[in-house]
Order: sequence, then C-alpha cells, then structure tokens
Amino acid sequence: MSYSIDIQTLIWLFPIMFILHDFEEIIMIEKWINKNSTILYTRLPEKIADRVMKQFSMSTVQFAVAVVVIFMFVSSSTFIASQYVNQGPFGDIYFFTIVTLVYFLHAFTHLAQAVFFRSITPGAFTSLIIVIPYSLILYYSLLVQNVITWNIIFVCLPFCLLIIPVVLLAHWIGRKVI
Repeated sequence: MSYSIDIQTLIWLFPIMFILHDFEEIIMIEKWINKNSTILYTRLPEKIADRVMKQFSMSTVQFAVAVVVIFMFVSSSTFIASQYVNQGPFGDIYFFTIVTLVYFLHAFTHLAQAVFFRSITPGAFTSLIIVIPYSLILYYSLLVQNVITWNIIFVCLPFCLLIIPVVLLAHWIGRKVI
C-alpha cells in the first residue's frame, strides 16, 4: 500500500520545518559560540575563526531577529510555490526551489561542523532528523508529480549563492535592531 502526502501540504510544511530547525539554532548559538570560541581558534585558521566569530557573535534575540528576516523569504517562496501548483497569478517554482535547496544543502554544513568539532553544534540534530528527511521527501514528491524537473534543480543551483548576501543582511539587521 502506497501513501503519499499532498504536494500542497509538503510545500506548506516548509516554513514549519524551517522554524523547527532554526529554533534549535536560536536556542544553542549564543551559548555554543561563547563556550567554543577557543576551540574555533585552535581548529580554524585565525582569519576564518575571526570571520566566524564576527558573523555569529550575537545574542539569542539578535539571532532570532535574523531568523525572522530569513523566514520572510521562506514564507514568500512557499506562497509563490503554492500559487504555482494552483496555477495562481503569482506562481513560480524557481524561487521556492532555490530557497529549499539552500535549506537542504545548509543541513550538510551543520553535520560537517559537528564532525569537524567532534561535538553537537547548533542545527546538527534537526538537520539530521528534520531537514534532510523532509527535503528528500519534498524533492522526491515534486519530481514524481512533475512540479519540478532535474533541469529546474540544476538551473537553480547556482542561484543558491544569491542567498548568502540575504543571510549576511539578516545577521546585520539582527545586530542593528537589537
């Protein structure tokens, strides 16, 4: 017997999965950075460690503000993808594909960090139990139901780099607002 989840449900689960993952990061980031800053400098070249410290040395509230900014992109991509599936006037699947690809690939950076630091790192647990399984199910379903193609995925991959300035801007906003 085969069970499938409605494609609309899978699309609208994206913001929920994002928040579950980012809650782990919000809860852990400040304490983890404070506790592991010396380890960062022993395991990374000084310039890279300085960049990591500069980028992630923020309070829990500041990081939460950054997550809210990124959540706006997640939510808007979800709405636009939902419109696409329903042939709505604002429909587009490319933006959603880019944002979900970043989310999926980002999970592997958390796992690599956990291996590199030989400890649990912010986001590693939910990457393993939420992000990767959800993303695999989402992409499998989108491909099987012909909502996206492998060509769309490959076309969107280079555009994932455009999300980096968005994340940096979100972190900057988080620091400036609080």
